[in-house]
Amino acid sequence: MNRILIFSNDDHLYPAGGAEQAFGNITKRLPHIAFDLVCAKLRRGAKRYEKVGNVSIHRVGIGVPKIDGVILALFGQYRAYRLLKKYEYSLIWSIMATYGAFPAVRVKKKTGLPFLLTLQEGDSFEYIYKKVRFVRKQFDEIFSVADGVQAISNYLLNWGTEMGYKGVYGQVIPNGVAIDAFAKFFHEGEIQKRREAFGFPPDATVLFTSSRLEKKNGIADVIEALARFPENVCFVVCGSGSLEKELQEKVLRLGLTDRVRFMGFVEPTDLPLLMKASDIFIRPSLTEGLGNAFLEAMASRMIVIGTNAGGIPDFLEDGVTGFIVGIENVDSIVSAIKKVQTLPETEKLLILDTAEVMVREKYNWETVAKDMEQLFNELVVT
Repeated sequence: MNRILIFSNDDHLYPAGGAEQAFGNITKRLPHIAFDLVCAKLRRGAKRYEKVGNVSIHRVGIGVPKIDGVILALFGQYRAYRLLKKYEYSLIWSIMATYGAFPAVRVKKKTGLPFLLTLQEGDSFEYIYKKVRFVRKQFDEIFSVADGVQAISNYLLNWGTEMGYKGVYGQVIPNGVAIDAFAKFFHEGEIQKRREAFGFPPDATVLFTSSRLEKKNGIADVIEALARFPENVCFVVCGSGSLEKELQEKVLRLGLTDRVRFMGFVEPTDLPLLMKASDIFIRPSLTEGLGNAFLEAMASRMIVIGTNAGGIPDFLEDGVTGFIVGIENVDSIVSAIKKVQTLPETEKLLILDTAEVMVREKYNWETVAKDMEQLFNELVVT
């Protein structure tokens, strides 16, 4: 295998999203394969073409996000056809069933090349169906023409089958985690200084989340649960989103302003120390494709609380690798936090050890890249 043609909404360079960063982590670990990426331009300053390592990026559009996705969906195949005149490809790879997948299907039908669809969707299926309601026939075709489906969770793999994927190369290969970054050692003084900067009581139990501030992540439920605890239970919220103002108003209304810190967008390099300075990671998601933030917390040796939504059950086992709460169930959130607070040290250490070992064994990028290359080869041989 010499060359793969990728279709994606965005490139894999910072500040790309999780799905794009995932294929970036995979491609850089397969330096013997050349990748051509056709994606939307999205940012005005972005070059139409640039090469980063073994990935040649070909951007389509004018630099306006709301327009460029549509341009990619309608015309992305023409950029690919120009590339097909220059290079011979082994495989077409679409990152998610979204804008970039539509031209990928057209190239598949024109060339007959094997077509691999990666599923990383984190939004609810209802939201996705509403978004594609005017192109539903073409959307369904993304699944039916795929020769292989790689999903980051069993939840998404099952969805792919329900949507019409009929092939035999359906496989769960999860995203990896930057384990060394989140397992990094910090001196106690650094951790204590960061913890004191929160402005919480010295004996505080610090809840922590790194989440988009959208309904799907259930942050409002944590804030409601917080109101049922004494003043030494506090909450650090890293992330931004459409609900940020609404959540801040909720905190004010419940009289929790001294106990909640909204950090806004946090650089990924700053997250490990923030996690080390906190006690419990919590995200009571309503839906989740996989949930890499949970895995990052496990690598950082935090006790994790989450729901059994979407792909979370792939790694979160109640009482074994963390604790499960009900969806939109404030009572169960309160109970889980109290359980963690009173957890014997031996049980806590066992959970932390079990979760960390699981992440290192199943969610490291080297294993992910190896499994992806094996899947590429199976599709090409077929």
